[in-house]
Formats: sequence, structure tokens, C-alpha cells
Amino acid sequence: MILKYICEIYCEPPFSPCGPESSIYSKIMSHYNFKKITVVPPSQDFIDIILSKTQRKTPTVVHKHYKISRIRQFYMRKVKFTQQNIHDKLTHIINDFPKLVDVHPFYADLMNVLYDRDHYKLALGQINTARHLVDNVSKDYVRLLKYADSLYRCKQLKKAALGRMVTILKRQKQSLEYLEQVRQHLSRLPSIDPTTRTLLVCGFPNVGKSSFINKITRADVEVQPYAFTTKSLFVGHTDHRYLRWQVVDTPGILDHPLENRNTIEMQAITALAHLKAAVLYIMDISEQCNQTIDEQITLFESIKPLFVNKPILVCINKIDVLKFEDLPETTQASIKKIEEDNVPIMYMSTLTEEGVMNVKNEACDRLLAYRVETKIRQKKDDLLSRLRVAVPNKRDDRERPVHIPEAVLQKRQKMETDMQKKKLEKDIEQEMGDDYTLDLRKTWDLMNPEEKYDVMPEIWEGHNVADFIDPNIMQKLEALEKEEELRIAAGYYNNLDEEEDEDMKKIRKAAAKIHEKRQLMILESRERRKTSRIPRSKLVVGTVGDLEHQMDDLGLQLERAEKNYSTQRSRSTTRRPLKRRREDSQAAMRSSSRPPRDRSGLRDETMVAKVRKMTRKAMKSFTMDGRKGESDRHIHDLKPKHIFSGKRGIGKTQRR
Repeated sequence: MILKYICEIYCEPPFSPCGPESSIYSKIMSHYNFKKITVVPPSQDFIDIILSKTQRKTPTVVHKHYKISRIRQFYMRKVKFTQQNIHDKLTHIINDFPKLVDVHPFYADLMNVLYDRDHYKLALGQINTARHLVDNVSKDYVRLLKYADSLYRCKQLKKAALGRMVTILKRQKQSLEYLEQVRQHLSRLPSIDPTTRTLLVCGFPNVGKSSFINKITRADVEVQPYAFTTKSLFVGHTDHRYLRWQVVDTPGILDHPLENRNTIEMQAITALAHLKAAVLYIMDISEQCNQTIDEQITLFESIKPLFVNKPILVCINKIDVLKFEDLPETTQASIKKIEEDNVPIMYMSTLTEEGVMNVKNEACDRLLAYRVETKIRQKKDDLLSRLRVAVPNKRDDRERPVHIPEAVLQKRQKMETDMQKKKLEKDIEQEMGDDYTLDLRKTWDLMNPEEKYDVMPEIWEGHNVADFIDPNIMQKLEALEKEEELRIAAGYYNNLDEEEDEDMKKIRKAAAKIHEKRQLMILESRERRKTSRIPRSKLVVGTVGDLEHQMDDLGLQLERAEKNYSTQRSRSTTRRPLKRRREDSQAAMRSSSRPPRDRSGLRDETMVAKVRKMTRKAMKSFTMDGRKGESDRHIHDLKPKHIFSGKRGIGKTQRR
């Protein structure tokens, strides 16, 4: 248990932040980085940014021929765009600034001291109100724009909407300026974790607090021989037992009433009140801080209530100037009186570094021991420590013993019996190990328990299906097959036709006819497939004789009409021209069903000649005019005037 609490103290985040406290831990343990707060622009710059973005993102593109519905939509978009931009920027500002109810009380009180809590809340509230006002203005004017009946009315409504939004932003000038000052000051604050291991250094001004921090940390705090050199909180970091510690230097605290203390002193008071730290109260034994030892002791006693539940250590500084033994006896007695309240006193000198590291180690060890003790005392994991039991007062002297019902006693008695519990499958599996197999049939509820492990456990009409199966069925089947073979061999089925009745004979005849008809249909189909089809390419022949030979080879007889020699002209003995003969030979070689391309779609020879003439004429004009086809890369104008002509002078303006 103690080891667990020690781990919880030494390790961060806390040991087990689960359950309802996890959200609290997440809030407390979060580090506040005030340097990431967005810059708050002045009101005029804010307005310029919004309007310029509206002009850039929604340029005016409206023409006369546009419908009024389109013009309305355009101006409604302008108003909505402006409102959304203002809303987003103001929301960003409000969300970036810390909320006093959400941050650690240390930061909340520190901001109250530095900036005044009411003023800070009022500024953020005014920004939030301005955001809602801008949203309402946009809503109202978008509703009016829906019923605008002209371009002029739309323009005027848009102008009025943007003007009212700008007026709302102008009224937030002071709030925006105040928040920018708060942002700049917050960004300069040190990053302090209120829950980590911390050493808090306090005391009168000029007693050596900053010198002590410069010796034990890497911080570089300004040190001067006059009071109030440190005007704000400074943070340094050191290592002890392989852990990181933060050391906070507070401004000096003067011994006067709390309400009379200034802002610098109130920062120290806030740190003392809220930081979970070991407090080092430094005293100047040489009285060079212009405060006597009695005044320093009085200050310690006045602020001691702030040190409740914190380990305290009194450090007497500047022993190189004056030793403790050299003090008067009365002064020594007043210092020794501090130890009576279990507050240790240590001596050091920041100039010679005598005792500085001892003070640091002692303070760190005391804080660790205190945190372990606190965790053990709290017992967070014990449920009983979280419950509060109310004990009522006795109303009289009569004894009223506790009455437990009989049924409850019997139930308790049954629970205490040593009856053997039912074995679970998990227990059986652990006992058998690798030999275990899951048996689901043993829990089946059947009328005959013997049927649980049957091969076919299905039940039909109250009987197992396996009961209807003959175990010797395979042997009987083989015997039947052998008997059938012997009957066939002996011709037992050959004489069955005589014994058949009339109905069976009719059925057999009908089956034979159907079989015969089916065979005929198959043969006819095959004959149809065998019928030869003459391809076109085979019909292309040169002369009628060739066609006859081809038809004879294919098994077809070509019927020819008798030649009428009287009606035919005698063949001319004149020789035809070569070109005509080529055309005739080509025509003879072509199929009669496929005309040549140049005659396709033409009615007669007159039309063919006309088409040929038009083709030659077109080709002639094409070759004579351009001598360039469509596929040629041709620049029609090598020197266009708009590129190569000079600057237009005074005179003609035809090329405008």
C-alpha cells in the first residue's frame, strides 16, 4: 500500500485517475499556455479585416438581366458571409481567453489580482453580447432581403446591415483594447503547474530570495541591493532524486494588513495560498534588508496561517556577514522559539553557497515525505473512507436487540453448508487438459437416454430414426443383387410378355411409338444441317461456263435458257480499248450483288459519268488552290497584325 502511494507521489500524472475524479485530474493537471491566445485587433482594424474579406470573397457580380430572386440571393449571401466572419472571430477570442471557473484557483486568483475579475468578465461578456447582436442583425436583414423588389432596395438593405454590424464592433473598442493588454500580460507570465512538486520561496524584500533561486536552478532572476527588485513571479527548475522540481520566486511581502497590501504583495499571497509546495521562509540575519529580526519573525507569524497543510522550512541567510552565535541572547531565544512548532531552522549563505544545497535537499525530502503521508492518510482506494455513517441518538434506555428474520437465517445456513458444487465445463477442461473434448450430447433431454449417442439422433413420431434402419441392410442388398443377376442369366424376364395384361401392353406400344418418333425427328434435324449453303466467294466466277462447272461440283444442276441467236448481235471484230477491257474484266471478276464503290447508290450510267466529272473538277480545284490537306500543319497567317504591328498613333481608330 505504501509503495503504491509512493509511486503516486513520485509519478505524474497521478497513479490511477479513473472514475469520477478523472475529469478533475484532467482539469488540474493541464498546463496553461497563455502564449497561444490569439491577438485581439483594435476595433477599426477588426472592421477593416472583416469588410476587406467580404469584398474579396463575395465580389459584386450583378447585371441588369438577372432575375430579382438571383439578386436577392447574392446580397443575402454577402450579409450572411459578413455575419459569419464576425461571429467566428469573436468566438475565437472568447474561447481562447481562460475562463476563471475552469482554471486552477491559483490562476483564477492571480488574474483577479492582476486584472480585476469583474472587469475581465465584463469585457468578455460584452464581446459575447456583440456576437449575439451581430447574429440578430443578420437574421433581421436577411428576412427583409427576401422581400426586396429591386436592385436598389437590395443594395440599400445590404448597406444598412453591414453598417449596423460595424457600429456594434465600434462600440467594443474599449473591451478589445483591454483584452489585448490582458493577452500581452498573460503571455509574459511564467508557466507554473499548480500541482507538481514545488518549492516556494518567500520573505521580506532584499533578504536573498532571488540569489537562492539563481544558485539552485538555471533561472536568471535579477538581483539588486534594493527592495522590490522582483516585481512578479519567477520560475526556475531543478532536479532532485531524478525528479524535476519547480522553484517559484515570489515578490517581497511587507508586514502590514492584507487590505493595505499592493498588487505585487498580493501575488505572493496568492501563490502561498494555492500552490501545493514546500515553503521556504528566508530571513536576513544581518538585517541588511532594513528589517529587524523581530519584524521578520512577526511577518512569519502573520502569514503562517497560509502555510497550513504545507511543509515549512525557515532559512536564515547571510551567515557570512553575521553568525548566529554573535546575536544577542534575546534574539537567539526568539529564533529558537520558531522551532517549538516543529518548524526546522537552517542556516546558509547565498554569497559563499554555504548550506544552500542542504536547504534544497531538506525541503525536497520533507515535501516528498509529506505527500506520501497525505496519500496514506486519505486512503482514496478504501470505499469505507468515502462513506459517512450517521449514528442516531438513543431515545430511551430500553434495549432493542437486532432482529434477523427466520428466512434470512435459514438462507445463511444453506449458504454455509459444505455441499459439493456442480462441476463446470471449465473445471473439467482444467482437470483433463489436452484430453478434453466438448460433449454437448450429455445434456440432451430425450425420453430414452440411451439414444443420446446414436449416429442419427433425430426423432420422428416418438422414435429415433436410427430405429427404422436395419443394421444388416448392406448384406441383404448384396444378396438381392446376386439373385437379380441369376434371374437375368436364366432368362426369367424373357417370358414376361405373355403374362402381361392388356393395359401394360398398350403402355409398351405407346412407348415404342414415342421412341420411334423421337428418332425420326433427330434424323430430320441432322439432314437439315447437312444441306449445303453456297458462300458468296464461291459464286464469284468469270464466265457462265465457270459457274456451270462450279454448280456441277456442288451437285446442283443449272437450268439454262435456249440461246436465241437471231436476236443477238454479231460480235464485232474491232478491238476494244485497253481501258474498257480492264473495266469489263474487273466487272466480270466482281460479284453481281456487290457494285463497285464509285457506282454505289447511282441510278444509271449518266449519273455515274456526272459524278466522275464532279470528282475530277473538285480534285483539280483542290490541287490548284491549296496543295495542302487537312492533316498538314499550316499557319494561315505568319505575321498577324495584332502582334507585329506597332503602337497605334494619332489618326484612324478602326482597329479598336
